[in-house]
Amino acid sequence: MALREIRIQGDPILNKTCKPVAQISDRILELIDDMFDTMYEANGVGLAAPQIGILKRIFVIDVSEEGNEPMVFINPRIVKTSGTQTGDEGCLSVPGKTATVTRPGYVVVEAYDENMEKFKLEGEGLLARAIMHENDHLDGHLYVEKAEGPVRDVKATQE
Repeated sequence: MALREIRIQGDPILNKTCKPVAQISDRILELIDDMFDTMYEANGVGLAAPQIGILKRIFVIDVSEEGNEPMVFINPRIVKTSGTQTGDEGCLSVPGKTATVTRPGYVVVEAYDENMEKFKLEGEGLLARAIMHENDHLDGHLYVEKAEGPVRDVKATQE
C-alpha cells in the first residue's frame, strides 16, 4: 500500500474518459488499496482513479463518520436518479476550493466490487452526491463545471 500523487485541476488526465476494467489483477487490487490510503490521508470521502493518474473506471468512497465503511466501484453505471440536493462541494483535485452544486438526492448505481462481483446500491444525501461526483471523474468532468455561482476559497466559507 502506498500514497499516490493526487492530480490537480489543470492536469489534462482529469479531462479524459476512463476505460473499463476487464478483469481483476494484482495491480488493480494494489491500485484500489492505494486509492483508499490516498483518500484517507487527504481526508476525502471519495477518490477516482484518474485523480491519481490512472485512466480506469474505478472509484472508492467512504462517507462514514468513522472512516470505516470503504466501498469500491468498478465500471459503475448510474441506472436511476431522482430528486435534487443543493450544497457545497469540494474535491481533492481542486484543493482549498468549494462551490455550490445541485445533484440528484437519490441515486441507484450498478457496479462491480474488488472481486468483480456485480452489485446494485441505492444512495441518498452525501452518498448520492459522492457517487455522482466520483462517477463524473470517470468521464473527465470536475464539479467546478457544474458550479452554481463562483468557486470560492474554503476559508471564506468557514468564516
